[in-house]
Amino acid sequence: MKIGLTYDLRSEYLRAGYGEEETAEFDREDTVEALERSLLELGHETERIGHARALVERLARGDRWDLVFNIAEGLLGEARESQVPAILDVFGIPYTFSDPLVLAVCLRKDLAKLVVAKSGVATPAFEVVTSSGHRVSPSMSVPLFLKPVAEGTSKGIGPSSIVRTPGAIQGVFADLLARFRQPVLVESFLEGREFTVGIVGTGERARVLGSLEVLLLETAEAGVYSYLNKKAFEGRVEYRLGRSDLDEEVRAAESVALAAWRALGCRDGGRVDVRSDGHGVPHFIEANPLAGLNPEISDLAIMARLLDVSYTSLIREILESALTRIEHTGDARSVADSGVTRETPKGGHEVRRADRGPS
Repeated sequence: MKIGLTYDLRSEYLRAGYGEEETAEFDREDTVEALERSLLELGHETERIGHARALVERLARGDRWDLVFNIAEGLLGEARESQVPAILDVFGIPYTFSDPLVLAVCLRKDLAKLVVAKSGVATPAFEVVTSSGHRVSPSMSVPLFLKPVAEGTSKGIGPSSIVRTPGAIQGVFADLLARFRQPVLVESFLEGREFTVGIVGTGERARVLGSLEVLLLETAEAGVYSYLNKKAFEGRVEYRLGRSDLDEEVRAAESVALAAWRALGCRDGGRVDVRSDGHGVPHFIEANPLAGLNPEISDLAIMARLLDVSYTSLIREILESALTRIEHTGDARSVADSGVTRETPKGGHEVRRADRGPS
């Protein structure tokens, strides 16, 4: 099967003049290399495409792929992660991971929380602030946790994110609004344990891969899984593999994560972040349906490694999930001018294929 790779390469954006923090979610060269190597090992042909604009150029030339393995984060807008999937949907080309709607909802943390809460999954009380003059509702008592409403990789999160006195709230609002130019999510701060739960699969076929408890060391920024702690995790953070068979709180956290994953409609693979309150009750924090896949430093890969699951096996499971749902739901739909035909690639999964030719 011919698989195209879509991604945002961080080095390209840095050379173009973008800053360290605004490119923090983008991929390193070794991530693309590892992904490509695994797909080749699994018997597929690969072709690098790159970011959304490169995809548009390739499609305009008539290039097509049996499937696109998409890890592109996008640069601009609160629906930036949806850009590549939306383009592929127009051309009826199937791809890994979630669709544009799910990616947009999950990036807007408040919308994701609304969906999850409606499904009956616990999540901290919250509201959204759009201006520095906003006054938090009296029901939202300190301690509170403040962060940008549509960022990933812990961008905008630091020790000041935990607000323990009412007088400190406005200063944190003003800083986040100025730096990120987007609303601020205000949550009740939960004092308990923190987990990130890996999920593979889609819908009822989704399952928990495993979970990591995030433990901050003495050298870390205190109290919070911050941008700096995540960026320079070695020596600052210990990732301890959760044991759901031995630890009831881990088991509950994984149940919350899986329920949230299904409620949001996430697909193929990713992570759900969960934190417990002071009574040890896990709550949904946010979902990452486009999780990092660097084989050395990404949480999902670290989790797989601690579970003795090889990186290639992780990629195989993600890919098989995509192929299975495409076969069963027909997610790749032909369009009148795309020249789509059906073929059965190596592995026996039937997918739709857009022939080369003018579009």
